[in-house]
Amino acid sequence: MTPKQQEQLRRLPSITSLLEDASVKGLLDAFPRSLVVDALNRAIEGARCRITENDTAPDAGAIIDGAKAILDKQSAPSIRRVINATGVVLHTGLGRSPLSEAAVRAVTECASGYCNLELELESGARGRRVDHVASLLAEITGAEAATVVNNNAAATLMILNTVASGRCVIVSRGQLVEIGGSYRLPDMMRASGAQLCEVGTTNRTRITDYAKAIDENTAALMRVHTSNYRVVGFTQAAGIEELIQLARQHELPVIDDLGSGALFDLSEYGLGEEPNVRASINAGADLVCFSGDKILGGPQAGIIVGRKHWIERIERNPLMRTYRTGKMTLAALGATLQAYRDPDHAIANVASLAMMSASPESVKTKAETLHRLLVEKLPNEDFQVAKATSAVGGGSYPGRELATYCVTWQPKNTGLDEALKQLRTGTPPVVARAQRERILFDVRTIDEHDHEPLLDRITQCCT
Repeated sequence: MTPKQQEQLRRLPSITSLLEDASVKGLLDAFPRSLVVDALNRAIEGARCRITENDTAPDAGAIIDGAKAILDKQSAPSIRRVINATGVVLHTGLGRSPLSEAAVRAVTECASGYCNLELELESGARGRRVDHVASLLAEITGAEAATVVNNNAAATLMILNTVASGRCVIVSRGQLVEIGGSYRLPDMMRASGAQLCEVGTTNRTRITDYAKAIDENTAALMRVHTSNYRVVGFTQAAGIEELIQLARQHELPVIDDLGSGALFDLSEYGLGEEPNVRASINAGADLVCFSGDKILGGPQAGIIVGRKHWIERIERNPLMRTYRTGKMTLAALGATLQAYRDPDHAIANVASLAMMSASPESVKTKAETLHRLLVEKLPNEDFQVAKATSAVGGGSYPGRELATYCVTWQPKNTGLDEALKQLRTGTPPVVARAQRERILFDVRTIDEHDHEPLLDRITQCCT
């Protein structure tokens, strides 16, 4: 170590002297003393490293600024609002669908104070939390009764444990799904205590395959919607009507795990066919389960609808308490479901449906608007409007592409990977995708309120 470095190290301010600085006293008003002292120690240690590495000695103000940056980073929430520029509507990594304005208001109202989660206001007696959404779910789906747990995996487990613990459930081999996060139906079946009886082959399962497998140990027949993949070509699958007819002959219940959970015929709105809950209930399914945060566009939840006596048995299951939902989930779900009383209203007001059903023409208009703003702010950068495709995501509509428009950008002063990282790590984070040496900002999933912060983030990447 050189004499100069030794002298600079000796001149570094002490913690005691820094704590007397007016700026640090401001930090002490905002943060606990122990955290401020720790941040100052870390900032001083960083200064020591700079001195020994390159003879650079920061002054007291720079050290205090470093400590403030440490404190700000420590106090910032880990979960942050992100601008989704990927075009994937139900992006699992980004929390799937954003909530509708009505759902956000409902959550804020409940979260900001007390609420009647388990209190019947009229009688003053204790109520059931699920009652806040159960009747609405029954109305929308046509089911006799409904209940809610914290996700669809829990819904599947609760149904299997209640209906078939220690007995067999017959499922087509082609429907033994695996979902992201290591969820596999055979594993879930074992965890529930039910026994898996797989029939047919991967690509073809006939109703006769189910019929041959039924014996005295059979508890139920189960259909599982392959919501995150498609088997095409030489295929055959027993329809829900066939399964129900066969089950009635043997006095067995039919379980229909729809996964994504469309609540009305989405093909009428140009979104393609997706099994919907009401159709399954109308066909006679005894229990139907689906997700709250996929196509439905609400909070994460597992929804179970069906025959009243089965729903009552599920709610009496001791495991039910381990999967129950909280007040904010129920508030958001209730507000989201209100929109489904009218499909047209749902398409316009449920964020996921609005984004999925947006026409290419309307998306192009949004792209042209964003492009104009970017060119005005950053005239020396290379921005273009281009056709592209995006996906629904969230394990829904596998293989189906949404025609979309993007604003593409080829950064002039930085590499593609570095620009993407800078976008992700700023405030607010921007998550985009790259293709053919250009960054794509898919406006299908970019709210117009996000234009200004998006422009700011791109500008920061250019400086």
